[in-house]
Amino acid sequence: MLIDITPLKISRDYRLLFFGQLVSFFGSMMTFVVVPIQMYQLTGSNLMVGLIGLAEFVPMLVLAFVGGALADAIDRRRILRLTEVGQTIVTGFLLGNSLLPRPQIWVLFVCVGLHAGLAGLQRPSFDALIPRIVPAEYMTAVAALNSIRFNIGAIISPVAGGFIIGGFGAPVAYSIDLISFVASLVAVWLIRAVPPPDNAARPSFQTIKEGFRYAMSRQELLGTYLVDINAMLFGMPLALFPALAASFGGGSVGFFYSAIAVGALLASLTSGWAKNVYRHGLMITIAAALWGVAIILFGLVDNLYLALFFLALAGFFDMISGVFRGTIWNQTIPDYLRGRLAGIEMISYLTGPMLGNAEAGIVAHFFGVKTSIVSGGILCVLGTFVLTLLLPKFIIYDGREGIKRKVVEETLRGER
Repeated sequence: MLIDITPLKISRDYRLLFFGQLVSFFGSMMTFVVVPIQMYQLTGSNLMVGLIGLAEFVPMLVLAFVGGALADAIDRRRILRLTEVGQTIVTGFLLGNSLLPRPQIWVLFVCVGLHAGLAGLQRPSFDALIPRIVPAEYMTAVAALNSIRFNIGAIISPVAGGFIIGGFGAPVAYSIDLISFVASLVAVWLIRAVPPPDNAARPSFQTIKEGFRYAMSRQELLGTYLVDINAMLFGMPLALFPALAASFGGGSVGFFYSAIAVGALLASLTSGWAKNVYRHGLMITIAAALWGVAIILFGLVDNLYLALFFLALAGFFDMISGVFRGTIWNQTIPDYLRGRLAGIEMISYLTGPMLGNAEAGIVAHFFGVKTSIVSGGILCVLGTFVLTLLLPKFIIYDGREGIKRKVVEETLRGER
């Protein structure tokens, strides 16, 4: 049952990335929480908080495709370095704005858009790098380890961020994020070069189309994208946390963000069983539906501790889904397409939360917070089952066959 840490033992570059991102993500999650809190403090509007998701969505959508094409054509390490520097500079702008006597709302929107755009460029290279530095048979373990790295920051940082902005103000939180970038910058400068695959195509609109056509041709990949987009689009309540925290007494906002990560961390720490499961599509479907059920229950309760429990339960099921989605992607996609498909993956797992926050804020604005949460959970469950009917090959997908297919595709390309 316990998590497999073999990738950390056998890969120096993976260790560098893991621990560098672990420190850096602590600061990034603090900014992730502080920006909506600061927006709510400045405007008092759920709608304005929800619109942060739209400000992130457009640049992420455009640049994820570009980042995917670049990841398949040039040294992936170079992209990581440039984007880390860019994100450090943007965090500096957030800090400068927070120090103004009257922080500007438009600066918050611009900065979250720039952060999302740089993440769109960076993430495909990061994801495409992993199969080059860790053997394919350890991809389930990598997915679980990455989730632990993510959730350690997602548990501690939101709580700390909530108290820091309440007690010391946004500038202190942004300063911590700025300092934390040192760890990730050191890591990406120390890892070895990761040149593009042999016969790599130059970045172009045509190569982007090639990756998109490949993704659309495989139901097991489509299922990972669409099931998660549906779950997050309708069942993502993050934009409502500042308002919910106010209704529960104001000091609890960080706990709402952390609760999801607590459940996800528990799922990761007990994920050893996942390497023996091969019906990955079925597991993703079940986990996505149970995420929706947990969100419904979260919206129905009025007790803070029960609310946090159901959020943690939702996070547990979301991470089960994430482990198996990551396994499908890293075990089955040929290396020459890995960057472009990583861009599509990024769009899939960020589109839902970004648009879902906007959807939650809009529905809450017109119909109330609880109605927004419960209706979203119901639509998440219904949408999951509709998608499984439309994608039968996704449900019956077997991971062992996926690995064989990847080997055959890479062999045939090498022969050409």
